[in-house]
Amino acid sequence: MKLLRVGTAGAERPALLDQDGTTLRDLSGLVTDIDGALLADDAALDRIRAAAASGGLSVLDGAGPRIGPPLARIGKIVCIGLNYHDHAAETGAEIPAEPIIFFKAPDTVVGPDDTVLVPRGSVKTDWEVELAVVIGRTARYLDSAADGLAHVAGYAVSHDVSEREFQIERGGTWDKGKNCETFNPLGPWLVTADEVPDPQALALRLRVNGELKQDGTTAEQIFGVGEVVRYVSQFMTLYPGDVINTGTPAGVALGKPEPKPYLRAGDVVELEIEGLGRQRQEFKDA
Repeated sequence: MKLLRVGTAGAERPALLDQDGTTLRDLSGLVTDIDGALLADDAALDRIRAAAASGGLSVLDGAGPRIGPPLARIGKIVCIGLNYHDHAAETGAEIPAEPIIFFKAPDTVVGPDDTVLVPRGSVKTDWEVELAVVIGRTARYLDSAADGLAHVAGYAVSHDVSEREFQIERGGTWDKGKNCETFNPLGPWLVTADEVPDPQALALRLRVNGELKQDGTTAEQIFGVGEVVRYVSQFMTLYPGDVINTGTPAGVALGKPEPKPYLRAGDVVELEIEGLGRQRQEFKDA
């Protein structure tokens, strides 16, 4: 299933993308929202599947409603840094022996086509297309990568927008360059795990002002999705509705020759992951 939330910011309603790929079906009569509680409730998910199969879901009124983030009430966003062989190579970094972990605050999340703000004083705002993993079962001290995959509810497109000066040159951890307002567009859909048989075989692409910048595959990940979930569960408990951003492939501005083409107000970024949908953001000054 492709689950999503549509409507004005803060007042989104749950919806389902029909199998035709264009029609939105209203889920508000079945569930209150798309969140961790729903993803942990197999019976509720089965009711949605049954209603979709029977044709009993009404079409959402309105042409082109805003698409919000596909997940409400996110608990935490765990991010994995330098998780692609080609991205580590382009930035001159050593291949990490273990996953690098940092966090984004849930309030950085916006819809897939919402405006992204270039922070005040920023000269190094960068792009990063990423596969987001959404947790569906409580995970703690998992034993294997296969067990990690079994705790995944679904996947989504994530844009891990980053400010490299704040991240690298201003001291401390990476978090200063990762948690600026609007720095995590998410969606358009949450695609349930049954529709993604192999999360290590997905193409990722990102364009800036129409120019292809990133063209990669999750096969390049150093630590695959199942291993990432297993690893993170050794250090913290993952709950339904938590999100893991699993890293970005090569092609970011940081890895380009000088002068590096960092983002400015007026730039348009478009990104996509195979089977998971597309995003489009215009950047404006904060």
